[in-house]
Amino acid sequence: MTDDTATERAVGATGHCDERFAAVRTAFERNFLERDELGAALTVTVGGERVVDLWGGWADGARTRPWQRNTVVNVWSTTKGPTALCAHLLIDRGLLDPDAPVAAYWPEFAAAGKESVRVRELLSHRAGLAGLREPHSLEQLYDWELTTSRLAATEPWWEPGTRSGYHVLTYGFLVGEVVRRVTGLLPGEFLRREVTGPLGIDFTIGLPEEEAARAAELVPPPAVPDSEQAAMIARFAPVAVAALANPPTVAADAVTPAWRAAELPAVNGHGTARAVAALYGIYAGHGRLGAHRVLSAETVERIREGQGAGQDLVLGAGLGHDTEIALGLWLSGPNGSYGPNPRAFGHDGFGGSFGLADPEAGIAIGYVMNRMGPHIADDPRKLALIEAVYEAVEAR
Repeated sequence: MTDDTATERAVGATGHCDERFAAVRTAFERNFLERDELGAALTVTVGGERVVDLWGGWADGARTRPWQRNTVVNVWSTTKGPTALCAHLLIDRGLLDPDAPVAAYWPEFAAAGKESVRVRELLSHRAGLAGLREPHSLEQLYDWELTTSRLAATEPWWEPGTRSGYHVLTYGFLVGEVVRRVTGLLPGEFLRREVTGPLGIDFTIGLPEEEAARAAELVPPPAVPDSEQAAMIARFAPVAVAALANPPTVAADAVTPAWRAAELPAVNGHGTARAVAALYGIYAGHGRLGAHRVLSAETVERIREGQGAGQDLVLGAGLGHDTEIALGLWLSGPNGSYGPNPRAFGHDGFGGSFGLADPEAGIAIGYVMNRMGPHIADDPRKLALIEAVYEAVEAR
């Protein structure tokens, strides 16, 4: 038995990996051996060709269910990329103007001094609505009409357009309600009808009950002692506390029937690594996925227009460096969060998942997992995989 075979059996890795990308397979396996991976899948496409398609490990914490080719998992904020795609489809079709006031589509939104907030400020987390000011329970979060009506009525935390502050949960309701006002459809249904259904992409916002049996169990990161948690929260400004903890959401919520049945377009997308790579591959392919034109190349260029770099008002204390959000996704920037191309872009999900698009290199990556790490972004597993992909591409 070779060392490679022994490693494969140890981590249960299976699937396809081009010989040119053997180092990517090695990085994927090392995540199991060195970074406490439990179950995961990775898909990489280059120029539309699927060069890596691996999965392995376990779909549950008890290690009774092997991760399968069609295992889906809640990808948390990696969902924001497909939700942004819904808005950009409407922009591409001339049905939504990124520079128009949100109130032109959602009149109630003009309350509390928000009459001039533009659609682009919703997309770029610059609307000042990173969290609600009044207490909002998880059960209330599942109520679309209640949550959107409260957002429409609330006052911004800062002057819209001047700074970015990550809209952790509210992003999906804000962008999603604009999509609903234009199309009459919630973003999950719009995405299904316009993209994932026609293209056969295994990704849903929420999860139909009949699909629950193939969903991986999320395993939370190690618990933080109460004293450390209190000290950590004390570092955050009130807006950050509102964004991150009103209501608090934890891994255990994301495996409940109520969470899966809800429309939470910022955080409860479920899919495979193939699906994430396909959705972000639309961006990487300048609007094309295989033979299908989904967006115009001009719209893809607009998506990655930076809206101003700086320390994020919500995540800044945790990240420790400046970031820049474009129209719905994060730019790689000088930090290299999505590879060496500063104009590559993508989105991380709570715990470690991510989608990446690099139109210059033609690279798209989808990575999903179920053992959640403690990092806000740039999980070490993610960074190891991205580094290996770009090294393999440069060596071709």
